[in-house]
Amino acid sequence: MLGISYDPKDDVIDVALEGVDHLIHKPREVYVEQEGLELSSLEVIDAEGTRQIVLLRDPLMLPAPAQSTAKAG
Repeated sequence: MLGISYDPKDDVIDVALEGVDHLIHKPREVYVEQEGLELSSLEVIDAEGTRQIVLLRDPLMLPAPAQSTAKAG
C-alpha cells in the first residue's frame, strides 16, 4: 500500500497500491481497526451501502497525535 487519501471536491477515497488505485466514491462511513498507533484494517461504506474492506498484511504505523502547546487558563 502506498497510501490512502480523501478528495472532498470529488467525494472519493483513493486507496493507492503499487500499480493500482482503488477509488471508493461517495463514502458515508469509515471505520478503522487499530491497536495503539498500528492500523490493521479499514472499512468504508459507500452511498449505496456497499462495504469495502481493506486488510493490511502488515499493520501500518500511524503518526503520533500532535501535542497541543496551548495552556488552559
